[in-house]
Amino acid sequence: MAYTRKHLLQRIREVNEIYLREHERGVSNEYIYAHYIRNKYFISRATFYDYLRCPYERQIQELDARERLKKIQNPTINFEDYDDRTDEGQDSPSEDRD
Repeated sequence: MAYTRKHLLQRIREVNEIYLREHERGVSNEYIYAHYIRNKYFISRATFYDYLRCPYERQIQELDARERLKKIQNPTINFEDYDDRTDEGQDSPSEDRD
């Protein structure tokens, strides 16, 4: 089971890639489902056909755009740049003091 939308879409992409690869070789849909999909992904035939109809590429692009927008709106701070112990002129905690 996919735990996030992104993982689900990646799974749908994998199923579609397998389908396209085997379909080009002339293999039937039922054979593809029975021998490549059912035992690896544990999905029903109806779900398999739903995955084939899903516009996953567009949805992945939309999710990536949302993630980029979130990063722009909520930038993270790299605390390694602000380490107090490495400032010049300050004693480090490991120095012996008399």
